[in-house]
Amino acid sequence: MNAAGFPLLSLLTFLPLVGALIILSVRGDEAVVASNARWTALWTSLITFALSLILWVQFDKGSADFQFVERLAWMPNFGLNYAMGVDGISVLFVLLATFLTPLCILASWETITSRVREYMIAFLVLETMMVGMFCALDFVLFYVFFEAVLIPMFLIIGVWGGARRVYAAFKFFLYTLLGSVLMLLAILLLWYRAGTTDIIQLMATPIPAAMQTWVFLAFFASFAVKVPMWPVHTWLPDAHVEAPTAGSVILAGVLLKMGAYGFLRFSLPLLPEASAMFAPFMFTLSVVAVIYTSFVALAQEDMKKLIAYSSVAHMGIVTLGIFTFNAQGLSGALYTMLSHGIVSGALFLCVGVLYDRVHSREIARYGGVAKIMPAYALVFMLFTMASVALPGLAGFPGELLVIVGAWRVNPWVALGAATGMVLGAAYMLFLYRRVAFGRIGRDELKALLDMSPREHAIFAPLIIVTLWMGIYPQSFLDFFAATVTQLVARHEAALGAARLAGM
Repeated sequence: MNAAGFPLLSLLTFLPLVGALIILSVRGDEAVVASNARWTALWTSLITFALSLILWVQFDKGSADFQFVERLAWMPNFGLNYAMGVDGISVLFVLLATFLTPLCILASWETITSRVREYMIAFLVLETMMVGMFCALDFVLFYVFFEAVLIPMFLIIGVWGGARRVYAAFKFFLYTLLGSVLMLLAILLLWYRAGTTDIIQLMATPIPAAMQTWVFLAFFASFAVKVPMWPVHTWLPDAHVEAPTAGSVILAGVLLKMGAYGFLRFSLPLLPEASAMFAPFMFTLSVVAVIYTSFVALAQEDMKKLIAYSSVAHMGIVTLGIFTFNAQGLSGALYTMLSHGIVSGALFLCVGVLYDRVHSREIARYGGVAKIMPAYALVFMLFTMASVALPGLAGFPGELLVIVGAWRVNPWVALGAATGMVLGAAYMLFLYRRVAFGRIGRDELKALLDMSPREHAIFAPLIIVTLWMGIYPQSFLDFFAATVTQLVARHEAALGAARLAGM
């Protein structure tokens, strides 16, 4: 718990479930139930976000230790406990999840008209699982939240998605679930060896090199799919295309960070020798993902699919930075994860604004939107520039740090990442030019209205954070500086001890 003994993390985690239960208890005709569900979900998510700001204010940025720690005996005879806590790596991802959820509920205000009660319940349950996953300090508890995230997202895609929603939902579910079976086996192996699933205790427990290899591969099977890394990324475009706009925002903004978070939280500190051994393999997959999916994005005619492939490229930069094992690369990876969560979510919301009016995601259906929707075109341009890492916007600091960190390890790897940045500019500018400029060739476009007050309210906080992250990155870097420094030091110490033992 925190200094006052208040279980803040548990409250943050389970408060959305309270909102879901309130929505479930509402009675009345369909219109009344839908209205109450919307307002209850919005206020619950806003209160949760307000509580998460306490983490921001009270978090000790100079400490690498876990803070706001809560412990409760769960199954003590088996070494299992309910343990929650945050450090410099996880605290900002809790904020990211609580920040995006109310924006997603606002984005769904008018577009979701059927089964509104169930939709809002699904989003609140999803928020609980996301926050719980980033706070869990017990492996079994982490696994429960990690897998439970799939259920509400499966329903959001499969019930409220597009024409091929059932196919996309099952593909998403099966891809992400099958990889996690091996992770469960690895957790059981670690529990058998150490007698506990407490993450802090396991970090202090030496693991033989041979076991590290197998555990790393089991974790890789789960985390690589969640990132997603090439070539196990094929579920993502289908999921994004068929998901409702808010589902795409959460999928890109938070759920894609689960795999990279797993590498940072578990693979590097628990398995230092295996992580170092597989680093060239991870570099190869990351660079291939950055370049290959950038070329694939250039060929897309569907706006959502183009942004989905761009997400794979950006997450390739993240995994590359993680396995540099230096402060610049790790800090850049964390920063890129945060900025991508904001910028990619905003881009999917931009697509949703047009789709709500024209009901088409085909790039060819648009042209000259800037002439009839100037405010929208300005907002879309801002997030396009942030996506291509224009200096002064959120995407630039993280990608720059990753390239610097990669250069210290291998200049060719850094060159591959930089190539992806150039290609990223190409496909994003291609998208923006086709949508914003040119002659208005369709009568249906001439009657479009610019952004509504609700849409302005959604984009305003995203714009503020995007500018803030670009202009003053140190305010975010300070949160994970101590944790990254400790992680690098432990990794180097573990590798040094392994080399001495092998002499």
